Order: sequence, then structure tokens, then C-alpha cells
Amino acid sequence: MDHTRFVELMRALHTHDVEYVLFGAAAMGMHGVVRATEDVDLFLRPAIDNVDRLKRAFRLVWNDPCIDEISAEELLGDYPALRYGPPDDALYVDVVTRLGEAFGYDDLECDVIHLGEIPVRTASVRTLVRMKRDTVRAKDRLDVEALRERFGEGIE
Repeated sequence: MDHTRFVELMRALHTHDVEYVLFGAAAMGMHGVVRATEDVDLFLRPAIDNVDRLKRAFRLVWNDPCIDEISAEELLGDYPALRYGPPDDALYVDVVTRLGEAFGYDDLECDVIHLGEIPVRTASVRTLVRMKRDTVRAKDRLDVEALRERFGEGIE
């Protein structure tokens, strides 16, 4: 992941007051457990005005008319996820407003971790373990092991 672009994205989200929680490998990195990744996972508060703020934040980072195609109705509907892949950039952004019945925005504990002067709403270690421990992906099980190794076996 391009660290400079990641910082630009976090700054833009903060500038536009987007209500989000960073999760996935980028969140693990914010907690000091580094794993290679090509994307940024954002859990977005499901509200039309918040999706509008997300689009404005994306426009600060990328000059891409496709940003206008991001639909609040889609993100708030039956399939509440999208993958934004900016042109000429290797960084992808996965945005969700819920993960099935398992997780909604209000179910997430988060910590505010500063990236320089930028406050980043980051899923707590406990939330990351809860999100990853019961999935079928092998890399999620490895992530849980890495988190438990760093923060203790009792993390649930």
C-alpha cells in the first residue's frame, strides 16, 4: 500500500468529517501489527450525508469523475459494499456499511490513533479479533494469531 496516498486519504476523511472506522490490515498496521495489503477497508456510518462527505473526501485525493457514481442508495441497500479503484493508483478502498447480520457501524469499538496530526478512527484490537476469528479465510486466522501474539491470548 502506498503510505503517502493512505495518509492523504485519512486526512481527507478527517477534513470532511466522514464518520468511518478503519478496519482490516490497515487497522492492524495502525495498532503496530504490519501485514502487506493493497486496500484500505472502511466501515462507514450508513447515512446519505455521510456518503456525500465520503465522495467529497475521495475527490480531494483523486481527480476521478467515477466518484460521482458512488451511490448512497447502493451503500445503504441490500448489498452495502463497494470497492473503489482509482485510475492510475494501486490503492483500492473497500467501503461497507454493514457486514451481514454480524456487524453494523454501531457494533464496532474503535480507538482514535493519530497518524501525525490526523486522528484515525481505527477498529479496536478486540473488534479486529471479533471480525476475523470466525471467517474462512486463512489470512484472517493468521491475523488473529498475530494480534493475540502482540496483545495477549485473552483478546476476544
